[in-house]
Amino acid sequence: MQDDMPETLHEAISFFSTGDNALRIMVAKRWPGGAVCPHCESRTAKFMEKACKWQCRDCRRQFTVKVGTIFEDSPIKLDKWLTALWLITNAKNGISSCELARSLGVTQKTAWFMLQRIRLAMHNGTIEKMKGHVEADETFIGGKARFMHKGKRKAKGTGPVAMTPVMGLLERTTATRASKVTLKVVETTRRLSCKARFANTF
Repeated sequence: MQDDMPETLHEAISFFSTGDNALRIMVAKRWPGGAVCPHCESRTAKFMEKACKWQCRDCRRQFTVKVGTIFEDSPIKLDKWLTALWLITNAKNGISSCELARSLGVTQKTAWFMLQRIRLAMHNGTIEKMKGHVEADETFIGGKARFMHKGKRKAKGTGPVAMTPVMGLLERTTATRASKVTLKVVETTRRLSCKARFANTF
């Protein structure tokens, strides 16, 4: 990330928990050209040091550096998030939620939650969620029943029943963001099922 980034776990815990290092690193990585309002994408936001928030001069809304990212709506502080991110990206053989919990001093349930969000961000290539105009569509993937062996056709059924439902989200290109597509296999195309599957995406 930067030249002064920690090289060991002990250094990472000490570095991210000292002063405003976690905030400084997060801001530098997310907004290298200055803070951008996640609500209206304006660059006129003013930093309020005491509250550790920004206020947009255009839409007048306040926001933190976590808004619009996988860290949003989480009571976990940035120092633990960034330490977890450091641990996961430096673990050549992966890391379990139990090991992460012991390293950070959190519960296994909390560590599992953090792992899921960080892995999603690594898969998508960004810690930011989808926003703005997002289009959704669905399709069914799989061979047609009439082309299957008679035994498989009876076991799987016919039509969409024999196929795998896939849901896709598309975030349109804007002046500051390139278009982005996310595809996931879902159990059913019902609203609640799809909403749960994409819960951390937008």
